[in-house]
Amino acid sequence: MAQQDILIVMQADLERALKKPAGQRRWAMLIDTRKCVGCHACTIGCISEHKLPPGVVYRPVIDQMSGVYPDVKRKFIPRPCFQCENPSCVSVCPVGATKKEADGIVSINYETCIGCRSCVANCPYGARTFDRGVDYTEDTPQKQPYEAATFYEYDKAWKRENHRSAVVGSARKCHFCTSRLTKGLLPVCVTTCIGRATYFGDLKDEQSLLVQTLKKGKPYRFKEETGNDPQVYYL
Repeated sequence: MAQQDILIVMQADLERALKKPAGQRRWAMLIDTRKCVGCHACTIGCISEHKLPPGVVYRPVIDQMSGVYPDVKRKFIPRPCFQCENPSCVSVCPVGATKKEADGIVSINYETCIGCRSCVANCPYGARTFDRGVDYTEDTPQKQPYEAATFYEYDKAWKRENHRSAVVGSARKCHFCTSRLTKGLLPVCVTTCIGRATYFGDLKDEQSLLVQTLKKGKPYRFKEETGNDPQVYYL
Protein backbone atom coordinates (compact mmCIF):
# COMPACT_ATOMS: atom_id res chain seq x y z
CA MET A 1 0.00 0.00 0.00
CA ALA A 2 1.33 3.45 -0.93
CA GLN A 3 2.29 5.62 2.02
CA GLN A 4 -0.11 8.46 2.68
CA ASP A 5 1.20 11.97 2.02
CA ILE A 6 2.10 13.59 5.33
CA LEU A 7 0.05 16.66 4.38
CA ILE A 8 -3.09 14.52 4.47
CA VAL A 9 -2.09 13.12 7.86
CA MET A 10 -1.34 16.58 9.28
CA GLN A 11 -4.59 17.93 7.89
CA ALA A 12 -6.47 15.28 9.86
CA ASP A 13 -4.39 16.12 12.94
CA LEU A 14 -5.29 19.80 12.52
CA GLU A 15 -9.00 19.10 12.24
CA ARG A 16 -8.87 16.99 15.38
CA ALA A 17 -6.99 19.69 17.31
CA LEU A 18 -9.43 22.41 16.27
CA LYS A 19 -12.25 20.54 17.99
CA LYS A 20 -10.60 21.28 21.33
CA PRO A 21 -10.69 24.63 23.18
CA ALA A 22 -7.69 26.82 22.37
CA GLY A 23 -6.20 26.37 25.82
CA GLN A 24 -6.11 22.59 25.40
CA ARG A 25 -3.84 22.64 22.33
CA ARG A 26 -0.31 23.87 21.75
CA TRP A 27 0.74 24.56 18.18
CA ALA A 28 4.31 23.65 17.32
CA MET A 29 6.52 22.99 14.32
CA LEU A 30 9.27 20.52 13.46
CA ILE A 31 11.65 21.15 10.57
CA ASP A 32 13.69 18.26 9.17
CA THR A 33 16.76 19.96 7.69
CA ARG A 34 17.75 16.67 6.04
CA LYS A 35 14.78 17.11 3.71
CA CYS A 36 15.12 20.86 3.05
CA VAL A 37 16.64 21.52 -0.39
CA GLY A 38 16.77 25.30 -0.08
CA CYS A 39 14.13 25.93 -2.75
CA HIS A 40 12.63 28.84 -0.73
CA ALA A 41 9.11 27.79 -1.71
CA CYS A 42 8.03 28.34 1.91
CA THR A 43 9.46 31.85 1.90
CA ILE A 44 7.78 32.81 -1.37
CA GLY A 45 4.50 31.16 -0.39
CA CYS A 46 4.47 33.17 2.83
CA ILE A 47 5.27 36.44 1.04
CA SER A 48 2.45 35.79 -1.41
CA GLU A 49 -0.04 34.75 1.29
CA HIS A 50 0.52 37.84 3.44
CA LYS A 51 1.48 40.37 0.72
CA LEU A 52 4.73 41.05 2.55
CA PRO A 53 6.66 44.22 1.60
CA PRO A 54 10.44 44.64 1.28
CA GLY A 55 12.30 43.95 4.50
CA VAL A 56 9.46 41.95 6.05
CA VAL A 57 10.11 38.21 5.89
CA TYR A 58 8.33 35.72 8.13
CA ARG A 59 10.02 32.57 6.88
CA PRO A 60 13.62 33.08 5.71
CA VAL A 61 15.78 30.08 4.85
CA ILE A 62 19.32 30.36 6.18
CA ASP A 63 22.03 28.96 3.88
CA GLN A 64 24.70 27.49 6.16
CA MET A 65 28.15 26.25 5.14
CA SER A 66 30.51 24.28 7.37
CA GLY A 67 33.83 22.51 7.08
CA VAL A 68 37.02 23.27 5.20
CA TYR A 69 37.48 22.75 1.46
CA PRO A 70 37.25 20.16 0.00
CA ASP A 71 35.29 18.66 2.94
CA VAL A 72 32.51 21.21 2.91
CA LYS A 73 28.91 20.65 3.97
CA ARG A 74 25.92 22.79 3.15
CA LYS A 75 22.50 22.80 4.76
CA PHE A 76 19.44 24.99 4.76
CA ILE A 77 17.65 26.13 7.90
CA PRO A 78 14.13 27.60 7.60
CA ARG A 79 13.56 30.02 10.48
CA PRO A 80 10.00 31.03 11.36
CA CYS A 81 9.02 32.70 14.62
CA PHE A 82 9.60 30.12 17.34
CA GLN A 83 6.39 30.94 19.28
CA CYS A 84 8.35 30.71 22.53
CA GLU A 85 6.73 29.56 25.75
CA ASN A 86 8.58 32.35 27.57
CA PRO A 87 8.92 34.95 24.80
CA SER A 88 11.40 37.71 25.61
CA CYS A 89 9.66 39.94 23.06
CA VAL A 90 6.49 40.16 25.16
CA SER A 91 7.98 41.52 28.39
CA VAL A 92 9.72 44.46 26.68
CA CYS A 93 6.66 45.77 24.82
CA PRO A 94 5.73 49.05 26.56
CA VAL A 95 2.11 48.99 25.38
CA GLY A 96 1.21 45.31 25.58
CA ALA A 97 0.86 44.96 21.81
CA THR A 98 2.37 41.50 21.73
CA LYS A 99 1.23 38.60 23.87
CA LYS A 100 1.15 34.83 24.24
CA GLU A 101 -2.18 33.37 23.11
CA ALA A 102 -3.92 30.40 24.73
CA ASP A 103 -2.93 28.06 21.90
CA GLY A 104 0.76 29.00 22.16
CA ILE A 105 1.04 31.49 19.30
CA VAL A 106 2.73 34.82 20.05
CA SER A 107 0.61 37.55 18.47
CA ILE A 108 1.01 41.23 17.61
CA ASN A 109 -1.82 43.75 17.79
CA TYR A 110 -1.03 46.12 14.92
CA GLU A 111 -3.54 48.68 16.16
CA THR A 112 -1.76 48.91 19.52
CA CYS A 113 1.86 48.63 18.36
CA ILE A 114 3.69 51.99 18.42
CA GLY A 115 6.64 50.82 16.34
CA CYS A 116 9.31 51.24 19.02
CA ARG A 117 10.97 47.99 17.87
CA SER A 118 11.92 46.90 21.39
CA CYS A 119 10.57 43.44 20.58
CA VAL A 120 12.61 43.30 17.38
CA ALA A 121 15.80 44.03 19.30
CA ASN A 122 14.96 41.61 22.12
CA CYS A 123 14.21 38.51 20.00
CA PRO A 124 17.26 36.22 20.25
CA TYR A 125 16.31 34.53 16.97
CA GLY A 126 15.96 37.59 14.76
CA ALA A 127 12.43 36.47 13.96
CA ARG A 128 10.83 39.93 14.08
CA THR A 129 10.95 42.55 11.37
CA PHE A 130 9.52 46.03 10.96
CA ASP A 131 7.12 47.33 8.31
CA ARG A 132 8.62 50.64 7.14
CA GLY A 133 5.80 51.31 4.70
CA VAL A 134 7.83 50.84 1.51
CA ASP A 135 6.74 48.86 -1.54
CA TYR A 136 8.58 46.88 -4.19
CA THR A 137 7.44 49.45 -6.73
CA GLU A 138 8.65 52.41 -4.65
CA ASP A 139 9.62 55.38 -6.86
CA THR A 140 8.12 53.79 -9.96
CA PRO A 141 5.25 55.27 -12.02
CA GLN A 142 2.60 52.93 -10.67
CA LYS A 143 1.98 50.87 -7.57
CA GLN A 144 1.03 47.30 -8.40
CA PRO A 145 -2.39 45.97 -7.33
CA TYR A 146 -0.93 43.12 -5.27
CA GLU A 147 0.78 45.64 -3.00
CA ALA A 148 -2.59 47.04 -1.93
CA ALA A 149 -4.42 43.72 -1.91
CA THR A 150 -6.22 42.40 1.16
CA PHE A 151 -4.44 39.83 3.30
CA TYR A 152 -5.42 38.07 6.50
CA GLU A 153 -3.55 37.84 9.80
CA TYR A 154 -4.83 37.18 13.32
CA ASP A 155 -8.31 36.58 11.88
CA LYS A 156 -8.58 40.11 10.49
CA ALA A 157 -8.43 41.58 7.00
CA TRP A 158 -5.64 44.10 6.37
CA LYS A 159 -4.39 46.32 3.57
CA ARG A 160 -1.23 48.37 3.05
CA GLU A 161 -2.76 50.77 0.53
CA ASN A 162 -1.58 53.84 2.43
CA HIS A 163 0.50 54.87 5.42
CA ARG A 164 -2.57 55.04 7.64
CA SER A 165 -2.78 51.24 7.61
CA ALA A 166 -2.16 49.79 11.08
CA VAL A 167 0.38 47.29 9.78
CA VAL A 168 2.64 50.09 8.49
CA GLY A 169 4.97 51.17 11.26
CA SER A 170 4.38 47.97 13.23
CA ALA A 171 6.53 45.01 14.15
CA ARG A 172 5.66 41.93 12.09
CA LYS A 173 6.49 38.24 12.23
CA CYS A 174 5.40 34.68 11.53
CA HIS A 175 2.29 33.58 13.42
CA PHE A 176 1.83 30.05 12.04
CA CYS A 177 -0.80 31.45 9.64
CA THR A 178 -3.42 32.05 12.32
CA SER A 179 -6.12 32.97 9.80
CA ARG A 180 -5.54 29.75 7.86
CA LEU A 181 -5.65 27.65 11.03
CA THR A 182 -9.04 28.98 12.08
CA LYS A 183 -10.34 28.04 8.61
CA GLY A 184 -8.99 24.52 9.00
CA LEU A 185 -5.97 25.00 6.73
CA LEU A 186 -2.34 24.17 7.45
CA PRO A 187 0.24 27.00 7.45
CA VAL A 188 1.27 27.95 3.91
CA CYS A 189 4.94 27.10 4.57
CA VAL A 190 3.89 23.53 5.36
CA THR A 191 1.80 23.03 2.23
CA THR A 192 4.31 24.62 -0.17
CA CYS A 193 7.32 22.60 1.04
CA ILE A 194 8.29 20.34 -1.87
CA GLY A 195 10.44 18.14 0.35
CA ARG A 196 7.79 17.76 3.08
CA ALA A 197 10.43 19.02 5.51
CA THR A 198 8.03 20.94 7.77
CA TYR A 199 5.77 19.20 10.26
CA PHE A 200 3.01 21.04 12.09
CA GLY A 201 0.54 20.06 14.76
CA ASP A 202 -0.62 20.03 18.34
CA LEU A 203 2.04 19.13 20.92
CA LYS A 204 -0.72 18.00 23.27
CA ASP A 205 -1.95 15.38 20.80
CA GLU A 206 0.10 12.22 21.36
CA GLN A 207 -1.32 10.67 18.18
CA SER A 208 -0.33 13.55 15.92
CA LEU A 209 2.35 13.07 13.29
CA LEU A 210 4.27 15.96 14.84
CA VAL A 211 4.54 14.29 18.26
CA GLN A 212 5.22 10.84 16.79
CA THR A 213 8.05 12.23 14.65
CA LEU A 214 9.53 14.09 17.61
CA LYS A 215 9.57 10.87 19.63
CA LYS A 216 11.25 8.84 16.88
CA GLY A 217 13.97 11.36 16.09
CA LYS A 218 16.54 13.35 18.04
CA PRO A 219 15.14 16.88 17.89
CA TYR A 220 16.99 19.96 19.02
CA ARG A 221 16.09 23.61 19.51
CA PHE A 222 18.10 26.79 19.03
CA LYS A 223 19.47 28.86 21.91
CA GLU A 224 17.74 26.96 24.67
CA GLU A 225 20.08 28.69 27.12
CA THR A 226 18.02 31.89 26.69
CA GLY A 227 15.14 30.30 28.59
CA ASN A 228 12.67 31.30 25.88
CA ASP A 229 11.60 27.67 25.42
CA PRO A 230 11.01 27.79 21.62
CA GLN A 231 8.22 25.67 20.14
CA VAL A 232 9.98 25.05 16.83
CA TYR A 233 12.12 21.92 16.75
CA TYR A 234 14.72 20.71 14.24
CA LEU A 235 16.01 17.36 13.08
